[in-house]
Amino acid sequence: MFDNLSERLERSFKILKGEGKITEINVAETLKDVRRALLDADVNYKVAKNFTDTVKEKALGQNVLTAVKPSQLMVKIVHDELTTLMGGDTAEIELKGRPAVILMSGLQGSGKTTFSGKLARMMKSKKNRKPLLVACDVYRPAAIEQLKVLGQQVEVPVYSELGSKDPVQIALNAIQEAKAKGYDLVIVDTAGRLAVDEQMMNEIEAIKKAINPDATLFVVDAMTGQDAVNTAREFNERLDFTGVVLTKLDGDTRGGAALSIRTVVNKPIMFVGTGEKLDAVDQFHPARMADRILGMGDIVSLVERAQEQYDEEEAKRLQKKIQKNQFDFNDFLTQIHQIKKMGNLKELASMIPGVGKAIKDIDIDDNAFKSIEAIIYSMTPEERTHPEILNGTRRTRIAKGSGTSIQEVNRLLKQFDQTRKMMKMVTGSKMAGMMQKMKKK
Repeated sequence: MFDNLSERLERSFKILKGEGKITEINVAETLKDVRRALLDADVNYKVAKNFTDTVKEKALGQNVLTAVKPSQLMVKIVHDELTTLMGGDTAEIELKGRPAVILMSGLQGSGKTTFSGKLARMMKSKKNRKPLLVACDVYRPAAIEQLKVLGQQVEVPVYSELGSKDPVQIALNAIQEAKAKGYDLVIVDTAGRLAVDEQMMNEIEAIKKAINPDATLFVVDAMTGQDAVNTAREFNERLDFTGVVLTKLDGDTRGGAALSIRTVVNKPIMFVGTGEKLDAVDQFHPARMADRILGMGDIVSLVERAQEQYDEEEAKRLQKKIQKNQFDFNDFLTQIHQIKKMGNLKELASMIPGVGKAIKDIDIDDNAFKSIEAIIYSMTPEERTHPEILNGTRRTRIAKGSGTSIQEVNRLLKQFDQTRKMMKMVTGSKMAGMMQKMKKK
């Protein structure tokens, strides 16, 4: 997402490189290119015009410090305005009811049902909620079945009424079920259509009026571009929803919907779907997204994802093993699994400042670890624990068992040995530093 926009904006800022100061002429030239880049990214034309007008006004009112180049100042101004354009502060969802109720809305195919499952998982694992999913799409049995499958995968129960054609009553009954069984969050999935129509809007209005949800979320496929903005406007006029969920941000989308939707409907983007996996959902942070659009990475989100997989006791155990040079292939395998849980490898790499642009044309396969795992799984328990016993005969057997070559096995063993030595050195230097501090005290 945003790759083309990031590239175009970078080219626009180059107009100011080498300039000694900001003038109306070079700013006008830069912003003409910026506006064109925004329009090409499918940003609403009024939003793009207002954005560049504001940037121009702020840029011409700035005195460029000696230590700051005009292009750097322009990047900062554009970054701040992009953040404001997408909402400024991170929008938090307020859930006060007992049970709290979230109503999902959106067109068919927007990813509404899948997001309901993802949201249930997120609320359960990160907010310690006890959610209940509710199937209110009474027209498509496949939608009810899909929600049940998702519920099983995230270990969240699903309330449905087979044969009932009354979504309002189903939603009300589900809330009573939640109260009776101690669920503190109800997520109501509703029916969608291929386009906005009166029957669908009347139905979801009736559901909202009956259950009075704490939050109504509008789910939209980011790949639909400006259609996403138009649909959001229509839904908001009827539902006055709380916030927006943008799905499929990992797809081949130009990103304009994310930049336009906040301004057009004046409602915050609250969550984004970043992949097919059930953990591929993030809270939307405007400042971090602005960082990524301008090629600055998103190191905060990367650290947060790492922390989700972080186990303090496991880390302490691992540190002791590294200090004693006992880090083995079992530990290596555990680390691989934790990295894989963090999400799409290319997306993770793009969060590192400066890396996104470097890897944009490189295809990073999510199965990159597959051959490594196959090699490790082909080792005996003793070989995993004591890699030093892996002689030529054992390596040949492992290569055959894993469907790889002896060269690949040798390469992995060499890399593993280098990694182990480096980890021991890093841990050792940290320990030495701590000892020095303690002596000084």
